[in-house]
Amino acid sequence: MPFHYNYKFVLALVFTLLLSKNLIAQHTINTRTFYKHEKYLASDELQGRFPGTKGNNDAAAYIAKYFKKYGLRKFGDSYMQSFKLFVKPETNHAKSDSVTTQNVVGYIEGSDETLKNEFIVIGAHYDHLGWGGKGTGSKKKDTIAVHNGADDNASGVSALLSILKEVSKTNNRPLRSIIFIGFSGEEGGLLGSKYFVNHPPVANNAIKLMINMDMVGRLNKEKHLSMGGAGTFPDGVTLMKKLGEGSGLNPIVIAGDVGGSDHVSFYKKNISVLGFHTGGHPQYHTPEDDAHLINQEGAVLVSKYIYNALVTIANYDQPLYFIKQD
Repeated sequence: MPFHYNYKFVLALVFTLLLSKNLIAQHTINTRTFYKHEKYLASDELQGRFPGTKGNNDAAAYIAKYFKKYGLRKFGDSYMQSFKLFVKPETNHAKSDSVTTQNVVGYIEGSDETLKNEFIVIGAHYDHLGWGGKGTGSKKKDTIAVHNGADDNASGVSALLSILKEVSKTNNRPLRSIIFIGFSGEEGGLLGSKYFVNHPPVANNAIKLMINMDMVGRLNKEKHLSMGGAGTFPDGVTLMKKLGEGSGLNPIVIAGDVGGSDHVSFYKKNISVLGFHTGGHPQYHTPEDDAHLINQEGAVLVSKYIYNALVTIANYDQPLYFIKQD
């Protein structure tokens, strides 16, 4: 790579980071806010948030309440983007062939007259496996018990709402617009994100990057935060490594490896993505994935890092475009 290209990139990156400095410096993301959301979303009251159930609808209403509180605009007259999905007949939840569920969607308009027409999407799925049983994806197929999904994915939604609160408090809005989404139907095959990209409220080519958080609540002692897709947008790998400095984390920055959660739906539409997670554990897809196992301090470090990534990319002073990875 020629020296003059490196030099230009360094200047552009420094400018972008300086532009975002006020936003980044205001961090008040904390364990109290994060765990308040986590504890509710992963409570027995919501009975595992299976699509089409009261618990799933209550979780959607909870997300929408905070979207409204933190000043997100609606596309149309509601934060809810309803859709149907085909429940497998062997699940203990099924009363008919399909149920209605919803994505929860809102946005903050960018401050730049031109760049506000470009959108960064940040999202996390809020559905889980309900009471488990055959056909739900539970690792304990013969156990009928509430699967609270504290890490999968109450943690991602708690991070989403914590980041939204931080964005809402800033005096200087990012240059680009930001769409916040709580997806349903992820556990059934990325159904909510598939529906969104096939029925987008803005043109898909106006969406420049999708940031996804799925299982970000169990940071290990090595403080590894993994991310796939960093090479799908210009200088993404360099940026994500740079943002790791002083973050208290050891980011594992992967150019490709785009798979496993809702960001895949966007990647298949030629939209750049970043998919974050803190790794698997024995409680994955079992009734034991409970809130008391969440690493609250670690989740706050992760949320701060993703917030910094969000506002820095939303303020990128170079064009954002899709780069396909193997």
